[in-house]
Amino acid sequence: MTTTVMMSKATQQATAPTRAGYILAWGLCLVFYFLQYALRSAPGVMIPELTGAFGLTTLGVSSLIGLYYYTYAGFAIVSGASLDRWGARMPIVIGVLATASGSVLFGLGGMNEAEGGRLLQGAGSAFAFTGAVFLAVHGFSARWLATAVGVTQLAGMLGGFAGQFAVSPLVHGYIAWQSFWIYAGVALGALAILLVVATPSQETAAGGIARSKTSLWSMLAPYKIVLSNPQSWLCGIVGGLLFMPTTIGDMIWGVPFLGGVAGVSSGEAVARSSMVPLGWVIGAPLLGFIADRIGSRKPPLIGGIMLMLISGVGIAFYGDLIPPYLGGLVFGIGSGAAMIPYTMIKEANPDNVKGSATGAMNFLVFSLSAFLAPVFGLVLSWLANGSKLTVPIFREADLIWGAAILLALVLSFCLRETGSRRNH
Repeated sequence: MTTTVMMSKATQQATAPTRAGYILAWGLCLVFYFLQYALRSAPGVMIPELTGAFGLTTLGVSSLIGLYYYTYAGFAIVSGASLDRWGARMPIVIGVLATASGSVLFGLGGMNEAEGGRLLQGAGSAFAFTGAVFLAVHGFSARWLATAVGVTQLAGMLGGFAGQFAVSPLVHGYIAWQSFWIYAGVALGALAILLVVATPSQETAAGGIARSKTSLWSMLAPYKIVLSNPQSWLCGIVGGLLFMPTTIGDMIWGVPFLGGVAGVSSGEAVARSSMVPLGWVIGAPLLGFIADRIGSRKPPLIGGIMLMLISGVGIAFYGDLIPPYLGGLVFGIGSGAAMIPYTMIKEANPDNVKGSATGAMNFLVFSLSAFLAPVFGLVLSWLANGSKLTVPIFREADLIWGAAILLALVLSFCLRETGSRRNH
């Protein structure tokens, strides 16, 4: 008995500093998630500079920026498997360094470098959210885990807001747009060094439990379970349809539309467009809290989608009647519902594949973004037919986002309720 008690105390003493190490590493990974989200949205405030530097058309700009989502979607699968196989330190640090290298390449000013840099940014950024959730699982007790994951997403949303609101005055008044990318790469490089020092050894999990040494192929096996579940596909498609109007419609095209087409001043265009990611900061934790509070996922999901649809139609067709900042903020609050399917896909799959469910969700969500980013630019070019882009042209193209939100609403009724009240 005495020996057992002593072993228990020793385990607790070993676990406490390990948990503290994971929490510290999680905090640093939040900085990574913040920065990669800022890099994701920053090109939206540099459209004129990118067009002039690379001689791109509207379609070319959309295709260049959208390269990010191709590698992000693919490496979402790799990130989940590598974290399970090697632990947190090595995969996350490699992800940070890849994002840093991609940022520097993008700032060098050549077309080939910009394309390679954008691909590297997407590949490295795929480790940010999955890495932060992995660290949170090992660092926090079950009582605080949901809060930790919510704060993680909050950090990303603030990064998306900063990528527009803070970056625009920097590149239009203090530094060249190329310098922004190089400085961001240097900051990420410094962050990688801190993560190497702070992240607990990949050889052991929290509590000193040895990590699995199974093959990488066997670590990919859980994806077969996740992707053979129709509910997983529904969650991924609904989430992807809800992400696209914000990640592409606002973060890429919001500022160019308001500033270059609608005639709004540059600073005002950035401020209005940044209201959407700021709305995420409110909507995602709020709708998540409601879903937890009532024990049901579908009502807040459907409510958020309807709020997106109503406010989106209002912005596109009745923008003159809506206060400038209110429409984008309300739309962003509604789009916070896009995070609810991330919870549902975990609850719709067995406990032993929940980590892979996050990777699969990211893959499905950003595969849709990778597909639609160039398609939207192609539609704009087709509607313009060689002439200047106008407000009516953007309104026609925005029907794509309206259709995406409407389809998400229809598919959400097909989702199986996974909340705590589902058995009542």
